[in-house]
Amino acid sequence: MRTLVFLVIALLFAAVGLARAEEHPGQITVTGTGLVESVPDMAVITLGVTQEANEARAALLATSEAVGRVLDRLEGMGIESRDIQTSDLSLSPVWSGRGTADERPTITGFQASNRVTVRVRDLARLGEILDAVVSDGANTFNGLEFALKEPKPLRDQARAKAVADAQDKARQLAEAAGVSLGRVISISEQSFDSQPRPMMRMSAMAEGLDVPVAGGEIGISGSVTMVFEIGQ
Repeated sequence: MRTLVFLVIALLFAAVGLARAEEHPGQITVTGTGLVESVPDMAVITLGVTQEANEARAALLATSEAVGRVLDRLEGMGIESRDIQTSDLSLSPVWSGRGTADERPTITGFQASNRVTVRVRDLARLGEILDAVVSDGANTFNGLEFALKEPKPLRDQARAKAVADAQDKARQLAEAAGVSLGRVISISEQSFDSQPRPMMRMSAMAEGLDVPVAGGEIGISGSVTMVFEIGQ
C-alpha cells in the first residue's frame, strides 16, 4: 500500500513538472545590432564670448555687446532664429594672490561669459560662418558636431538591420544546437546611438582664421533583444 502511495505521488510530481515545461518551453535569446552610415547635412557649433573688466557691470556689458554683434552677424547671414540659442551666461570674480602664503587673495576684476549654439543647415557656408563670428567677437570655440536634419529614416534602417541580425544569430544557434527555431516570444529595443564626428575644440581664436572643415560620415546604430521559442 505504501509503495502505491509513493508511486502516485511520484506520478503527480512528474505531471506537474511536465506541465511547467510545457508552460515554459526552451528558449533562445539573442541581441542583434544594426549600423547605418550617412554623410551629414547639418553642423552644430558652440562658441562663446568671454570678457574681463574692473567692474562686474562693465564685464557683463562688454560680453553682451559682443554677443549682440555675433547674433546680428548670424541673422545677416541668413541663420534663422530657431537655429540660434544663447546659454550659460555667467559672471565670476578674478582673483589675485591665490596659492601664495604671503599675499591675501583679492578681487582684481570680473569675468563675464556667454555661450551661443548655432545650427548650420548649409554646410558649404560653415567655414565662412565660423570666420565671421570670430571677427565679430566670439573668442572661445567649444565644439563642432556634425548631424542630420532628418535622422528618423536612418534609425528605421538601423532598427531593421538589428532585427535581421538577431534573427540570423538565432538561426545559427538553433542549427548548431540541432534544434528548430520556433516563433518569436518577445522583442525589445535596447538603444539607439548616433555617432557623430568627434568635436573640435579651440580657444582664443584669431581674427581672419580660415577654418578647414571635413564632415566625414555619421553612423546611427541600434540594438534589439529577441527571444525565440525552440520548436518541437
